[in-house]
Parts: sequence; C-alpha cells; structure tokens
Amino acid sequence: MADKLRITLVKSTIGAIPKHRKTVEALGLRKLNKTVELPDNPAIRGMVQQVRHLVKVEEI
Repeated sequence: MADKLRITLVKSTIGAIPKHRKTVEALGLRKLNKTVELPDNPAIRGMVQQVRHLVKVEEI
C-alpha cells in the first residue's frame, strides 16, 4: 500500500444518494475537481470504494 492517496472529485454529487454525498463530504471534498491527500488506510479505502464512480484516486 502507498503512503497517501490523492483523491479528486470528478463527478457531481447532485444526483447521488444521500449516503454517498455524506461520504464524499467526509473525505473532505466540497467542490468539483478539488483534490485532497489522505492517508492510505482501510477506512479511507472503504470510503473511496463506496463512491468510486464519483472520484479519481492516485497512490502517491
């Protein structure tokens, strides 16, 4: 596993179900095309897996 993950919101949450909206916000993503760097751990991986259709993930 990498040290960190770079997560970018690439699709709007407007049509997403409320649970996915809350997950995206919990990742720290507020606006489209914004990027956050988070530690690579099972909790973050699980959140990313849930909203994988809305985000782009890079290992850094």
